[in-house]
Amino acid sequence: MLNIFEVSETNKMIEKENLDVRTITLGISLLDCISADLGNCNQNVYEKITKAAEHLVAVGEEIEKEFGIPIVNKRISVTPMALVGASACRGAEDFVTLAHTMDRAAKAVGVNLIGGYSALVSKGMTQADEWLIHSIPQALAETERVCSSVNLGSTKTGINMDGVRLMGQIIKETAELTKEQDSAACMKLVVFCNAPDDNPFMAGAFHGVTESDMVINVGVSGPGVVKTALEKVRGESFEVLCETIKKTAFKVTRVGQLVAQEASRMLDIPFGIVDLSLAPTPAVGDSVADILCEIGLEYAGAPGTTAALALLNDQVKKGGVMASSYVGGLSGAFIPVSEDQGMIDAVTAGALTLEKLEAMTCVCSVGLDMIAIPGKTPASTISGIIADEMAIGMVNQKTTAVRVIPAIGKDVGEQVEFGGLFGYAPVMPVNGYSCEAFINRKGRIPAPIHSFKN
Repeated sequence: MLNIFEVSETNKMIEKENLDVRTITLGISLLDCISADLGNCNQNVYEKITKAAEHLVAVGEEIEKEFGIPIVNKRISVTPMALVGASACRGAEDFVTLAHTMDRAAKAVGVNLIGGYSALVSKGMTQADEWLIHSIPQALAETERVCSSVNLGSTKTGINMDGVRLMGQIIKETAELTKEQDSAACMKLVVFCNAPDDNPFMAGAFHGVTESDMVINVGVSGPGVVKTALEKVRGESFEVLCETIKKTAFKVTRVGQLVAQEASRMLDIPFGIVDLSLAPTPAVGDSVADILCEIGLEYAGAPGTTAALALLNDQVKKGGVMASSYVGGLSGAFIPVSEDQGMIDAVTAGALTLEKLEAMTCVCSVGLDMIAIPGKTPASTISGIIADEMAIGMVNQKTTAVRVIPAIGKDVGEQVEFGGLFGYAPVMPVNGYSCEAFINRKGRIPAPIHSFKN
């Protein structure tokens, strides 16, 4: 039973500390939409999505009113479209029609974003996978709400370096097609190692083939709540620090569990997972970097940053896992640049570099996220950045990802503007030395040996 103190405390978190449920994401299997006829496939996809998600937005709004909890986004994730379109599509142009269908369906039901324009190619690519990947630049440039992801590696299969090389080129092409909008389509494209099947966060959400026909996943946020709690224990020991983070993460995750259960009941769709990640926004006081500073750093990026982030990530998971029946997705702390004012400030001050961010990804939830780089950066260098991040995920048996924006026509010192939750980002310098000969090798990097781990 909730007591009046807990109700008051939660209200304070919402009103003054930026607590919100970042997303309710409805996962929908489209395997039963597969058809050898492209027209039928598109029609099946549209009808399945619009029927399944017909009440999603209304239910989200009703929960917001009933409990006073902001739900920032209502989203949909679908089966990786490379699988759905494999029988019907005969080229990249055919896959683009499926992206348009996804976009139309998302607009029809009123969701903010739809994910699943995806391919899973950690070991190799089918012809359909290649066609979908080649279609990504056009698909993202011509749609408003479609998000795309490609899984390029895993701890069990290694890294598909042919896919890594190709995705460097695809990211550059995507940037070029939307250069008038600061290459904004790249915000909707992420590459993964060890991508989870049940991630509610975009741009990496897709409905895994191991999932049931439909499922409700919820992603909670709350960096501002954690920071406020830590302000009360300044100078205290690490034991007190860890206990404070754990207790706060528990409270934040309970809010997500409540929303997930209500949404599941009202929609009559099974509850999947709560992703208990600390996902920042550009709003003042809603920053993971500010938490790191509260722990004791002058700026994110200072010596000690990786240790502080490891501590934060672990305590968030330890506190949150007790608060939900099912925890999944990415869960932990996100460190995007453009979506986090504290990270932006650290980059601007020169405290945070791409190399330091890469080190931090060894212990955070995801990876190099929402980072603007010079538009002149070669595709091979982007592939090298991806390969490094995939290796971190593969060897450490964790999810890692890369979402970079080559800002066409812009260089270090300038900034790109995205607006809304995506914020703005300073263009960060990239190591100028070439890795082209390495990236142009064909094949894959084999999986690491597991029996001799030390």
